Amino acid sequence: MLLQRPGIRGCRKHPWFGILPPSIEDAGKWAPAHFFVEENVMGDVDRRLWDLLEPWLEAEGVELDDLELAGQGAGRLVRVTVDAPGGIDLDRIAGLSRGLSRLLEDADVIGATYTLEVSSPGLERPLRRPSQFRKAVGREVVVKTRAEVAGSRSHRGVLAGVGEGDVLLKVDDAEVTIPLDHVTQARTVFTWEKAPKPGKRGAK
Repeated sequence: MLLQRPGIRGCRKHPWFGILPPSIEDAGKWAPAHFFVEENVMGDVDRRLWDLLEPWLEAEGVELDDLELAGQGAGRLVRVTVDAPGGIDLDRIAGLSRGLSRLLEDADVIGATYTLEVSSPGLERPLRRPSQFRKAVGREVVVKTRAEVAGSRSHRGVLAGVGEGDVLLKVDDAEVTIPLDHVTQARTVFTWEKAPKPGKRGAK
């Protein structure tokens, strides 16, 4: 099997913050509609990939945050999202990409030519799996649905809880329960905090 050169996605240098994972420039971009993944109904290849990659990444001290297999035939794309306490820098992403390339080539799970893309979740991370929603409890999120829920198909608020088949958002002074099977797009929200203006010289 021919393995294409792995692609390293998303890590850029920012003029203020240095190296960032999928980044400020990507803020506000959405994953495709109908993207929600139930972890107990993965496809056979997806499940085998997850079971192959997760223990290897855990041994490297990082978490497999998400896995997506897209495209067909020689154009297949394997997107691997990894995370770790304190984040992951560009050099770490590059090293993990090389290791994952060797692992996938030896296992030959996919059986076709593909491109590997390794990234970290970024400042505004997509929420595609129940486990990702659970990790985001307490954070501000935006959730879009295919049908109206409580009179709207777009809700922005604090993620207050995750149930068996729904999520609870606190929107202003109200609570909105959104069934997960209604979700088409969801992400966390990164809020910029303005730096305080420096005081005038000589001011008391």
